[in-house]
This record gives sequence, structure tokens and C-alpha cells, in this order.
Amino acid sequence: MVQKAKILLVDDRPENLLALEAILSALDQTLVRASSGEEALKALLTDDFAVILLDVQMPGMDGFETAAHIKRRERTRDIPIIFLTAINHGPHHTFRGYAAGAVDYISKPFDPWVLRAKVSVFVELYMKNCKLREQAALLRLQLEGDGHAGGEHEKEPAGLLAELSARLAAVEEQAEALSKQLDDESADAAAVATAAHLERKLTGLRRALDALEPGTGGGAGVLPAQS
Repeated sequence: MVQKAKILLVDDRPENLLALEAILSALDQTLVRASSGEEALKALLTDDFAVILLDVQMPGMDGFETAAHIKRRERTRDIPIIFLTAINHGPHHTFRGYAAGAVDYISKPFDPWVLRAKVSVFVELYMKNCKLREQAALLRLQLEGDGHAGGEHEKEPAGLLAELSARLAAVEEQAEALSKQLDDESADAAAVATAAHLERKLTGLRRALDALEPGTGGGAGVLPAQS
């Protein structure tokens, strides 16, 4: 069963949160509300999110300050942030949003189809990264188990590597299709960069698996670090 991604919606106005939920409900993911920057930071302490939709104009801690706190935390600094604002003060205001760590900056009223499409890209990238981490963790566990096994289990590593190679091939195929989709749609630079980062991690894992094949002289120590 595929676990749903979580999307954090941050806005001090309940009607805006309701509108965002209506727009994004079609993605069939878990939508989490936060009515202030402080509430958003609290939610980020315990849950992992695929993307954050953050209102700029909020009483107390505004969107810029909230984003700065998010980017300072190691746990949350890589979560994509899409700023939403009802006002437009020109290029300087937009630049401040990007400087705060936003991957996109959308002025209200926004096109629901465009917003949903942008969010769906980051959700898909998040799911691909989760799948890659799961495959890497499975490989490590199996290799550790095989290191303590012997006798009748001596032939198991070869079958394990073949199974993991097949699973990795499926992820590689999906990542390649996603990259082509981003190129065709002229997606945001941040989304393209994230997809490229995912492909580099997949390449590292593929090299590690190839090195573990019998006769290559490889070993478990060649597994790439996952970030």
C-alpha cells in the first residue's frame, strides 16, 4: 500500500485554507492545515512534508520569517516552499521570496489548475525519493543479514541482488519519465534540479549494485551515502 504524501498549507485565513483544500483534494494526498507560522513550525517538528504552501501576509510571524526558520533546520531545509500572496510589490518583493528559499511565488487570485500542477510535481519527486530511500535501506538490511548467514544461504545474495536490481530499474524508469515530463512542460528550475539530484542518487545506487555482482571485486562498503 502506497503511503500518501503530506502537504502543509499555511494561511491565517480559514477561507483561504478551505479553498486550497478544495483545489488540492484531487491529488488524493494528506493535507495538513496551519493557521500561523508558529503552528507550521510545530507541525514540521514531527511530520515529513512533500511541499509547503505558505502565505506571505500573516500576523505575527509572516511567511518570509517562517521560511527562514524552515531553511535553518536541517530536517526541513530541503522541503520545497511555494509562496502565496494577495499583493504584488514588484520585483523586489518577489526577489525577497526567492531569497527566503521559495521555489515558486504565486500571486492571488491564482489559477487552480496551475497551482495543482505545480504541487503535483513536487509530490511526485517526494514519492520517488521515498522509494529510493526504502530500496537503499532494504539493500543494507539484506546485506547485513547475509553477512551473518552461511551454509544453505550462500546462494541467496545473488538472488537478492537480482531482485533489488529489478526494483531499482523500475524506479529508474519512473525517474526518467518524470525528467522528460519536466522538460516538456518547461517546469520550474527548482523542480528540474530536484529531479536531477534524484537521478544522480539513482546512478550512485546502480553503480553500487553493479559493484556487488559476483566477480567484480565489490563489497558492501561501496554503497553511496544517501542524503
